[in-house]
Amino acid sequence: MTRKRVYFFGGGRADGRGAMKNLLGGKGANLAEMTNLGIPVPAGFTISTEVCIHYYERGGDFPDGLEADVDAAVKMVEDVMGGGFGNSDDPLLFSVRSGARVSMPGMMDTVLNLGLSEKTVAGLIAKTRNERFVYDSYRRLIQMYANVVMGIEMDGFHNLLEAKKSERGVKDDMELSAQDMKDLAGQFKVKVKELSGKEFPDNPREQLWGAIRAVVQSGNIPRAVSYRRLNDIADDWGTAVNVQAMVFGNMGEDSATGVAFTRDPATGERVFYGEFLPDAQGEDVVSGVRTPHPINLAQKKDGDEESLEEFMPEIYRDLDTIREKLELHYTDTQDIEFTIQRGKLWMLQTRTGKRTAEAAVRIAVEMEADGLISRKTAVMRVDPHQIEQLLHKRIDPDASYEVLTTGLPASPGAAVGRVVFTAEDAVSWAADDDPEKHRTVLVREETSPEDIEGMNASQGFLTARGGMTSHAAVVARGMGKCCVAGAGDLKIDYATKTFKVGGLVVKEGDWITLNGATGEVILGKVATVDPELSGYFATLMEWADEFRQLGVRTNADTPEDAAIARGFGAEGIGLCRTEHMFFGEDRIKYIRAMIMAADEAERREALDKLLPFQRSDFEGILEAMKGRTVTIRLLDPPLHEFIPHSEEEIEELAKDLGKDPERMKEKAASLRESNPMLGHRGCRLGITFPEVYEMQARAIFEAACSLTKKGVDVKPDIMIPLVGEPKELSILRELVERIGVEVMKKNGVEVDYHIGTMIEIPRAALVADEVAEHADFFSFGTNDLTQMTYGYSRDDAGSFLKGYIEKGILVCDPFQSIDVKGVGALVKMAVEKGRSVNPELHVGICGEHGGDPESINFCHHAGLDYVSCSPYRVPVARLAAAHAVLRARMRTEG
Repeated sequence: MTRKRVYFFGGGRADGRGAMKNLLGGKGANLAEMTNLGIPVPAGFTISTEVCIHYYERGGDFPDGLEADVDAAVKMVEDVMGGGFGNSDDPLLFSVRSGARVSMPGMMDTVLNLGLSEKTVAGLIAKTRNERFVYDSYRRLIQMYANVVMGIEMDGFHNLLEAKKSERGVKDDMELSAQDMKDLAGQFKVKVKELSGKEFPDNPREQLWGAIRAVVQSGNIPRAVSYRRLNDIADDWGTAVNVQAMVFGNMGEDSATGVAFTRDPATGERVFYGEFLPDAQGEDVVSGVRTPHPINLAQKKDGDEESLEEFMPEIYRDLDTIREKLELHYTDTQDIEFTIQRGKLWMLQTRTGKRTAEAAVRIAVEMEADGLISRKTAVMRVDPHQIEQLLHKRIDPDASYEVLTTGLPASPGAAVGRVVFTAEDAVSWAADDDPEKHRTVLVREETSPEDIEGMNASQGFLTARGGMTSHAAVVARGMGKCCVAGAGDLKIDYATKTFKVGGLVVKEGDWITLNGATGEVILGKVATVDPELSGYFATLMEWADEFRQLGVRTNADTPEDAAIARGFGAEGIGLCRTEHMFFGEDRIKYIRAMIMAADEAERREALDKLLPFQRSDFEGILEAMKGRTVTIRLLDPPLHEFIPHSEEEIEELAKDLGKDPERMKEKAASLRESNPMLGHRGCRLGITFPEVYEMQARAIFEAACSLTKKGVDVKPDIMIPLVGEPKELSILRELVERIGVEVMKKNGVEVDYHIGTMIEIPRAALVADEVAEHADFFSFGTNDLTQMTYGYSRDDAGSFLKGYIEKGILVCDPFQSIDVKGVGALVKMAVEKGRSVNPELHVGICGEHGGDPESINFCHHAGLDYVSCSPYRVPVARLAAAHAVLRARMRTEG
């Protein structure tokens, strides 16, 4: 039996239901669900995602029999809604919209008002007695169809519209007459023929199939592909196509259209939040062409237009009732679209509302408190990737500044950057060799889906038009970036790359600051401050800690970083890089003297001068993490990184050290390596120059003993880097233990310490059972392990990795998210081999993957004890570790 391909909804019944998102897409499944709930939804039908996948796989051919299925569904819609598609006396019009299983707002195409033709226009005028509305709808159809289906750029149509407004001496489309709209419809058709060589199709059936085909194809247009890539959405899911009877918000003063959220998507506050426009179509609200009105009195501010609650109080009450019904049914915040046609309310869409991280946390915690969801559901409702948004900086409350202008606070946070006016410039500036150009703020009249790459490259967005539900606002909240929208005082000139506010001109490259909390636009750079964890966030993190099994540590090299990480919930330090401590102005000369030493005696003399600095460093970081483990990695990078390279700098160094410049140049040249990352570094330095590791071990134990005497609980773990041969670890463990015994005996105290190694060479994973005979712990350095497993230089791979991902060779950058099949297999092997010899072996990860949610999920299943990441990713890791446990439980429970 052929599987059903077209699913009808309308008249209180639907073939589908809300759980069928994979087949009907999010929009189609929710339209069916709302219909089954008795909510007023214009009748229509959904063509399944399987049809789209068939179309892609068969090179653009639809399945046999689909046309007959669509014809039957059209007849069912006609029976429910009245009128006929293509009927010249009582015409019924359709919209055609995409519907991916995961919401992709604005990324794929839509065509409205299908079915208008020379014959049906006359019939609709007779039916509605509103000639202006009909010709307004007709010119919109011609423009949208020409762009989406025929591939004609919008500029020609925009120019004709602006010319007509100029001719009439008006600024708003609403001020154009019925005759003006009729003239524009005629001009638009001429423009279509001029630009395409084809007539605009006058056959409604041809229009419908052209739109269906275009919407299916729009799943592969660049902006949709970019959105999926940026949001980790699969390319092979296809899209459903939703064909729905048109209802009109632009039929006069008793009609309107709007977008709303069941809770505030920026803050999460439990209030009905949205915008609407009277006598308008939905595209007018989200496109930013007109600034919308608030939906209710609570949202209204001084100077705002009349709210829907005032404009149509009964309709508002009905909408508020539906809002409560939908949130209770879905037990999540909903993003809804509605149209009011001649005093009747119609619901066009509901979907899970995109929200800021702040809102996501508050909504999850409050819904759990209200008994709508369980605690584990609340934890799973917040995406670990999104949590990082909460950790962004905000405007320093003590900073003084002058506000240039104010718009709507569309997405919170702060953005400081140089002004650019095009998405292309934002992308090119971000890739520029000059780091001063990397931070930009994208300034636009309004953004569109084509701007997605530039928006991704920018620190934040500023628009002159649009509201809280505009494209810029929705995308900003999804990306976790700051956005100020609808700043109406901006006068943007793209030709000169400037904008004006009053008499002040701001040029491309000038610095501005956006305050996403207030909507303020500020000229120049304003100081920002770090965020703090409190309130709803702290509650959610406590819940996450109840579920997670992985420990979460931090990578920190200073007491300041350690304190920040501890504030974010770090349970220790998984990686303290000692080499970072050598670059201070007061100590770099001693490390250079050690490197340039002629013999061991000279090296030890220089190291003796470094010892107090190292001891002080370790005291500071051990005290900052008192009671928690601090894993200190001994010197790892090759020595050439610490010395100057130009002749002038070497001569200056020789003078400082009292050495012969020529001998110093020879020494510097001898340190150069063809491939330093595989050269004389890590434990190889400790084997060759044991006095270096002796000094570091002595500094660690002296610091630990000093603090222990003061009553501070210290737990140093000493990590030997780059071990590939078990004997390397055996020799260096003996060295560290010898120094430890000597120092502890001298101070009369015992220190609880452990010695282990980084597993970052593939061979170490292969012989992990032998390595484990000399180790108390393993810490996977997955940055280097990935580099050596793939043979990719992590410093240079960026030049080709993007192309590899685009071509499908790689799913993602393996330096950002762990390669489970290759690198992951080595990790699992090392864990199993290591624990077969040492069941008490403690195992963690300290590469950048320690803060990546997908990698953390792998670490949980691989049996690791902890992950370690940068301080600001600690909350991300805590939540991701909880998700790993809960996802595993859900799979087990079915």
